[in-house]
Amino acid sequence: MRLKLITHDRIVFDEEVDEIYTRGVDGEFGILQNHIPVMTALDVGVTRAVQGEKLRLFTTMGGILQFKDNEAIILTDTAETGDDIDITRAKAAKERAEARLADKTAEVDAQRAEAALARAKARLKAAMNDDV
Repeated sequence: MRLKLITHDRIVFDEEVDEIYTRGVDGEFGILQNHIPVMTALDVGVTRAVQGEKLRLFTTMGGILQFKDNEAIILTDTAETGDDIDITRAKAAKERAEARLADKTAEVDAQRAEAALARAKARLKAAMNDDV
């Protein structure tokens, strides 16, 4: 089956894959060849594509996934391959977001800080192929 991962300005990935795992707004799910057609909203997270013995990781910052006729199309505002992520920068962003959330004395936009933390964790997970 084919996976196309597309943002506003580029095609991040367009190749044949054996399995797809991603995070929808209702939780994680997987798609195998000949899956029934589906369209769903995506949450911030990591999309994993299995190509034989190779695992490809991508951050997907929301968006939508459509699967039909053995073709998965993910449309998202932002997507990165695990190899393109600056781990040092992602760790610093995670620490900043955690500090903002921990500081009870400052006026913090908690929703914005939580979104920043989710994005940083997704980047680290994709870059390090690990749970953060």
